Amino acid sequence: MASSTSSPVQLSVPRGDSPFVQARRAFVKNRAAVLALLVLLIILLSAVFASNLTTYDPVKRDAKARTQAPSAEHLLGTDALGRDLFTRLLYGGRISLQVGFFSVLASALVGVPMGLVAGYMGGRVDNWIMRFMDLILAFPGLILAIWLVSMLGVSITNVIIAISIGSIPTYARITRGVTLSTREMDYVVAAHSMGASAARILRLHILPSVVAPLIVLVTLSISSNIVAGASLSFLGLGVRPPLPEWGAMLADGRGYMRNAWWMSVFPGVAIMLVVLAANVVGDGLRDALDPRTRSR
Repeated sequence: MASSTSSPVQLSVPRGDSPFVQARRAFVKNRAAVLALLVLLIILLSAVFASNLTTYDPVKRDAKARTQAPSAEHLLGTDALGRDLFTRLLYGGRISLQVGFFSVLASALVGVPMGLVAGYMGGRVDNWIMRFMDLILAFPGLILAIWLVSMLGVSITNVIIAISIGSIPTYARITRGVTLSTREMDYVVAAHSMGASAARILRLHILPSVVAPLIVLVTLSISSNIVAGASLSFLGLGVRPPLPEWGAMLADGRGYMRNAWWMSVFPGVAIMLVVLAANVVGDGLRDALDPRTRSR
């Protein structure tokens, strides 16, 4: 009787998609968020490549073309000094978007480490950091920004600094909350018991848990910071004339609403589109990164 040898049976266990892949798939299914992201990209690319999209100078005056209505020659009309409004919108987008992106970046670079340290160390360190955050929150954001710009001087750099300081507590508080819950997890406790340093635990075990809520916060903060920057420019505390900026363009056109409505309407529409698109993208990211929302 011949003996038969049986080969081992290999079972293939299907692997689930990574959280990143699941979040990306959920975001792509959100058509409103994808459309809003495309709008943001178009506005960003238009600002970056403004010199390739128009032949006019954003600061050059033309007395013969003052307050001309939108036409084939001037797509969005001209302002009170004869400058092409479409050109100024493109170049002004550079400044407004810079204020939004760089102020968010500065706030995150300061607030996230402070929140990590406060949440992980606890005790007096946590108390001192959070009381300092409460001190900043005691002042309304726009009032604090106006005071800081008045003290530092009128410039785009100072506007970014002023807005970012007011946003630091938000990043610190959210990071601290996630850190407080994450540091009690078994894998964090195990890493600590094995002698891992605090810096290593924060970098490898706690910081990845903070990334998801921070992505949503960054997206939503960009829109609010753009509005804050436009508000400062509207009050004369942003860019120096004749540089174009959306808030400053709104201020320039407020006295011409009856005769040259386009001077204020189009900069306002640009601000509205950016803010609306950024908020929709932020909501889409929040839904995509939340496992409870994805499972619905």
